[in-house]
Amino acid sequence: MKVFFYSCLILLISTKILSAQNIAKAYFAGGCFWCMEESFEKIGGVVEVISGYSGGTTTNPTYKEVTYGNTGHFETIEVIYDSSVISYKKLLDNFWINIDPFDSVGQFCDKGYSYRSVAFYQNQIQKIMIENTAKKIEKKFQKKVVTYIRKFDQFFKAEDKHQNYYQEYFINYLRYKKACGRVKVINSIWN
Repeated sequence: MKVFFYSCLILLISTKILSAQNIAKAYFAGGCFWCMEESFEKIGGVVEVISGYSGGTTTNPTYKEVTYGNTGHFETIEVIYDSSVISYKKLLDNFWINIDPFDSVGQFCDKGYSYRSVAFYQNQIQKIMIENTAKKIEKKFQKKVVTYIRKFDQFFKAEDKHQNYYQEYFINYLRYKKACGRVKVINSIWN
């Protein structure tokens, strides 16, 4: 019995260590972070999605500062995922089909610098993947992709009221999403 117990304990510990080694993060900005959070949380292998800000110069910015100020930040999501279950490439593919890569002034009804689309890379492999997928989209649609490709620096978590907004305020979120025309625009581009 002791041997069985210790075998199970070793297996449990090694599984936790292995899975911890496979945890990775990816960063994307695609307009409203509430909508981006929803689109990524439904993917198998994604552990958690956090709404926040990235790409700018202000430390610990607030929503108001990012939206109305001059922080240089974008509404961004941090995608925490198990790389043994889902690849960065699959996350990147999901990013593209949840944005309008041709909109240079924001995304859907949200306009302004902080709502621009951005694929942040953390290494050269990710940068090349992003650039290659952008080129394929340009070739397919015969249009210039205006999504920024930026080196990731820092991520600042948004205020608690923005986390899991689509779940916590479901009816308000659905009203916003419909009024914003997000689904209609996405379907017109990608279907």
